[in-house]
This record gives sequence, C-alpha cells and structure tokens, in this order.
Amino acid sequence: MNLHEYQGKEILASFGVAIQRGIVAQTAEEAVTAAETLTKETGTGWHVIKAQIHAGGRGKGGGVKLAKNLDEVSTIAGQIIGMQLITPQTPPQGKPVHQVLICEDVYYPGASETSEFYVSVLLNRATGRNMIMYSTEGGMDIETVAEETPHLIFTEEIDPATGMLPFQARKVAFNLGLSGQAFKEMTKFITALYTAYDKSDSSLFEINPVLKTSDDRILAVDAKVSIDDNALFRHKDYLALRDIREENAIEVEAGEVGLNYVDLDGNVGCMVNGAGLAMATMDLIKQAGGDPANFLDVGGTADAARVETAFRLILKDPNVKAILVNIFGGIVRCDRVAQGIVDAYTNLGDAINVPIIVRLQGTNADIAKELIDSSGLNVLSATAFQEAADKVQEAIG
Repeated sequence: MNLHEYQGKEILASFGVAIQRGIVAQTAEEAVTAAETLTKETGTGWHVIKAQIHAGGRGKGGGVKLAKNLDEVSTIAGQIIGMQLITPQTPPQGKPVHQVLICEDVYYPGASETSEFYVSVLLNRATGRNMIMYSTEGGMDIETVAEETPHLIFTEEIDPATGMLPFQARKVAFNLGLSGQAFKEMTKFITALYTAYDKSDSSLFEINPVLKTSDDRILAVDAKVSIDDNALFRHKDYLALRDIREENAIEVEAGEVGLNYVDLDGNVGCMVNGAGLAMATMDLIKQAGGDPANFLDVGGTADAARVETAFRLILKDPNVKAILVNIFGGIVRCDRVAQGIVDAYTNLGDAINVPIIVRLQGTNADIAKELIDSSGLNVLSATAFQEAADKVQEAIG
C-alpha cells in the first residue's frame, strides 16, 4: 500500500526520524493558514508547495514550487490543487491533485553549504535480507545515477539475526563524506530510519533527498513509503491511510469482491486460476503476438457469479480485443467452470463484444469442452496451449 509524502513523514517522525515539517491542505485558504502556522512554529518565511499524489518526479511536472510570501502560497496552491499532474511515473493522462503539502523552507543560508543525499531501505530479494541503499547524489533519479555513475551507489545489508548494528550506521555516514556534528546526526538518522522501516512492516522507504542543512541537521525532505499489504492486519491505523483515489478503479473494485486483478497495457484479457498459470498465460499471449491487458486470478471457486464479475471487470478496459480463459480444474471441476462461463455469457448478453477463447484442462475437461462447443455462443474452445495461442492470434488479427 503506497502512502502520500505527508503520511510517510508522519510514520517516520513517530519513530524519531527528523523530517522537514509540513501541513497538508486541500484548498488555497487552508494552504495560507498552514503557512502562517509554520511561520509561527519554525520562523520560516518561505514555503515549499508540494502536490500529493502517488508518483515521483512531481517537480518535473510543476507539482513542487517555492512560495516567498503568503500571496504566492495562495496562488501556487490554487494552481496545483485540481491540476492534472503528469510526471514520468504517472499514466499518460496524469493524476488529479486533491491536496498539497505546505512545507517549511529548510534551504536557509548559513556558514556552510547544504548537501543532498539519496537513502532507501528495501528488501534484497537475492539474499533475503533488508538493505540500505544510499548515494551522495541526492535529488537525482537513482536510475540515472546507477547508469551513469554506479560507483556512487553504496549498499549495506542487515543481518536479520542481529538487526542493524551501530558500526553500519557509522559506515553509511562515512561513505557519504560527513564529519563532525553532521556525521553524528546522520548515524542517528539512519538508525531511526531502519527502525521505522522494520517496525512499520514496510516494503520500501525512499528518501530523496536526505538533506544536510547549513547548520548540520539531517532531515528527510521527501518520503516515499510503501507498506507491505500482508502486514496490514498488524497496523489498522496504517490501513486507514489508504487513498483509493490514487489507485486503479478497476483494481479497487476487483479487490472488493475478492478477485486478484492487475491492470496492464495490452489488448488481450486474461482470466485464470492460480498465479503461476497466469504468468504462463501471459507468456502465451505474447508468443501469439498480443499483449496481456490484465492479470486476473479468479481463484479456486470459478462459479458463474465469479466468472461473470471477472468478465465485467475485463470488459471495462476499452483496449481489450479478445479474452483468453485458461483454467486448470484440480479442486474445481472443469464442467462447472464451463457452465459458469455459459451462464455468465448469457447474462451479459451484448456487453460481450469481443471473441472469447476458453482452454479448460483437468477434471471433466472433455465434458467442459462439449458444453462450450454446444452452447451456440461466440466462444472458442481449445485443448492444447498452442491451440489456444493460435486462436488468440486469429482473434486479434
């Protein structure tokens, strides 16, 4: 589950991570009030206005701007709230901005220069250990840094048996080139950051940039936080932070009825049972010259009602030119699935305007094929994988 920046910062702060302070606002008037509050609390005269959407690169799309007085706070907030923000990480049409974060200005002048760093905490799937990834090149896309200057990216793996040890936090600060008070502050920052990641059951913390201020404070200026969905039962308070406005509407609807659905960019809808078979089916579609339009796992209870719901979800995508149903009947009987497909097709009627290819294998597969073939509906049955691939190719031209 992804969080907004302001929500991620709230979690960080609850574990003692130093953050750039801010107040969320949903109107220009609320933005001015927030700026006035921050001025009283921090003394800041300038404020940073940040669009709150679940995507990075907001500044590149005009979603992060500096306001030097309250009039500019009102004007800029009014411009950003309600805009369709397009960034490298949004769909082509962008995402609507419903709220902004009014932040204190932490790039204030001082005796020494400020520095920006990149720090993230995530799971290294190759080793099964958590890992801190960090770089001196903060404020840049980490992909660009990895491609152009890979020697500037450092990693520190954490042994789950011991947790993060003090020397590892010191090593991070040393590799970032810090000394004196800034070195001490960074070790505290890294220690608190890892604790927050571990205790919140997150799958990703990405702080870009981590700022060393001119007076040697270390602050999280941004925060991209993703909570592991499988751990949300332990964090009911985090579950309340979910903003479904930022999620794919079809995926949300599928989740509400217990279907595993992931929206993709292709032209062939997939209905399968089991994640492994789903991956094989998507490979099959690619080999046939198509592109999967979705990942949809109906699970082990592919009855008529569930199949009908799955069809409705797939058909909401206007790019779908054909639907491939690929079900293995182990616990569930293929003839029951076939009857479910026939019943669902009959109920949907004219709503189904694309060809459907059905491959059913397993228990009572022969009876299932006979049911499909004798239904009189525009449903093509297949037995072998290659046969299904050929019929998909024929359906999409």
